[in-house]
This record gives sequence, structure tokens and C-alpha cells, in this order.
Amino acid sequence: MLLRTIGARRHRLRYSSGAVSHPACALYEVALVETSGNPTGLQLVSSYQTHRVGDPMDLVALAQQVQKADDFVRANACNKLTVIAEQIRYLQEQARKVLEDAKKDADLHHAACNVVKKPGNMYYLYVRESGQRYFSILSPKDWGDSCPHKFLGAYKLQYDMSWTPSEEVEKRDSEISIIDKLLTQQTALPPCSEPNFQGIS
Repeated sequence: MLLRTIGARRHRLRYSSGAVSHPACALYEVALVETSGNPTGLQLVSSYQTHRVGDPMDLVALAQQVQKADDFVRANACNKLTVIAEQIRYLQEQARKVLEDAKKDADLHHAACNVVKKPGNMYYLYVRESGQRYFSILSPKDWGDSCPHKFLGAYKLQYDMSWTPSEEVEKRDSEISIIDKLLTQQTALPPCSEPNFQGIS
């Protein structure tokens, strides 16, 4: 063990887990409380007893405690940064999905249509031999065997002007119903009351 005194009560020591230290061992600085020969102007105890360093192993224990605290601080910081990194990846994925949905909705709005589209209604997308896509209010079932063009899919126009594929309409309507129910209950609550989620399923 290598011990070096810095000032009156600050020590640095080099230690390892073995009995013999070597230059590759970590160097830690142990800060001890400043001393005073006459606290409050009176010498109450022996300055030798209060100022002596004591057993050198006490400094080793102090240095090990400092190292352990540093390790815990570093581990906690790494854990928090890992959570933040996961949240960033999740937000990036959500941002990618938002952009994809916006592009899909814009493409559907630019499809040809001879009627004014109204939110809440279902529209059916077809494609002509020329490659033109168009919306119709007639489903393939309405056309029967005389359907003139290839059917691409059915979409419901939502009130936020987004499009929901027919296979996802039931799920989307259920989500909107829950949100409407929540907003209705929250509006009916008296001011400054806690949120009430009872009855929401």
C-alpha cells in the first residue's frame, strides 16, 4: 500500500485486492475532516488523539467506500440513460409511424372521387386499367359479378380526416368510444376534483 499525505488531513492511497500493491492499482483520494487544535478557542481533548491518522487500514476502508459509492453512482446513471435510450427509440418508432400514416392518408385523399366525402362514412377504393385509383360509395358486394375494376380496399373516413382500413374500424371505433366516455365523465365532474376512471372499459 502506498500512502501519501496531501495537506494536513487529506490522503491518497493506492491499494489492490491482494496483499501487494502495484502501479496498475487505482489511486483514490480520501478527504478527512479538517482539524483544529483549539475548537471554539478551548483545547478540550488531546490534539494527538484527535489528529493522528490511526490504523492505515482505516484509510483503505474509506477509499474502498468512496470507490463503491462511485460505482453505484455510475451504475445508476447508466440505468437511467438506458431507460432514456429506450424511450428515444420508442419515440423514433412512433414518429416513423406518424409519418407513414400521414403519407397513407394524403395518398388516399388524392385518389379520384366524384362525391364529397363525409367523415363517418365508408368508401371503397378501386383501380382502373389505366392505373387511376378512385373512391366509390359502392362496395364489391353492391356491384356483384359486374364489378368493373379491381378492388383495393375499404376505408372509413374519420372526423380527424384520417383513414381507417375496414379491418381496423371496429378497434378504432372502440377506442374512440372509450375516449368520448372519458371526456364526458371528466366534463361532468366538479372543478378541482380528482380524475374519475370508474365505469370505463
